[in-house]
Amino acid sequence: MSWHADDGDLREYADGVLAAPRLWSVETHLAACADCRTALSVHVPPAEISAGWARLDAELDAPRPGFAESLLIRAGIADHTARLLAATPVLRRSWLGAVALTLLLAVGVGLAASPLMLLATAPLLPLAGVALSFGPGLDPTYEMAVVAPMHTFRLLMVRTVAVLSTTTVLSVLASLALPSFGLAALGWLLPALALTTTGVALTARLGPVLAPALVGAGWTALVVLSRLLASGTPLPFTAEGQGAAAAVAAVATVLLVAARDRFDSGRPLGPSFRSLRFAARRLS
Repeated sequence: MSWHADDGDLREYADGVLAAPRLWSVETHLAACADCRTALSVHVPPAEISAGWARLDAELDAPRPGFAESLLIRAGIADHTARLLAATPVLRRSWLGAVALTLLLAVGVGLAASPLMLLATAPLLPLAGVALSFGPGLDPTYEMAVVAPMHTFRLLMVRTVAVLSTTTVLSVLASLALPSFGLAALGWLLPALALTTTGVALTARLGPVLAPALVGAGWTALVVLSRLLASGTPLPFTAEGQGAAAAVAAVATVLLVAARDRFDSGRPLGPSFRSLRFAARRLS
């Protein structure tokens, strides 16, 4: 080097008060001059140097966000929310593949006969997705989600939106494959909303696995009985049935909002995680 940074400039640089354009010159010079970097270390406390190396190590060791997480962050979603969404089991290829295969089978039956299988199956998919996204023993990140510094109700809503978004898009695509049935192929939409809101509302009392299971069993029984007792369109897919589904969805939404505080009481999470959530809140 033909020149070296002035000691006064290095001191101001270490204190963070060096102004441009000298700041730019010193920074460029430090990148190429080992002697000036050594001289700079004299003006920086050892504890601050150690802290800087620790921050650098933490940044280098931090896992890089995946494609889905990066896409969510670019869409304006907060980092921690994007990570919880990206970790949702129903966003994995195995679950999406299973949903796509189920819908393809339903579409095949619809092309051969009637769209009843699609109409009966599509509402169950988001319900099953909610159970998989927030159920102990089903979600591999359940313990991490429970102790996350976020209200359980908000976490459940975030993952429910992820489930509804993915399954609704796939189900709509399946309905478009049955153009001959017109709007009748979308008769699953309101029942899907009703089943999902009812299942989530009951989760506060019955838990994230039992509630969707009971709601799904009730829906299956209703469709089967309606098919056996009626010669035409089953009741859930008539105009009256669609209106009833909309009413059930509205009532379940009101009950869900009214019971939102129960999600943080520990009941739906099970007693084994109550102490974990309490400890996480104390630490946060």
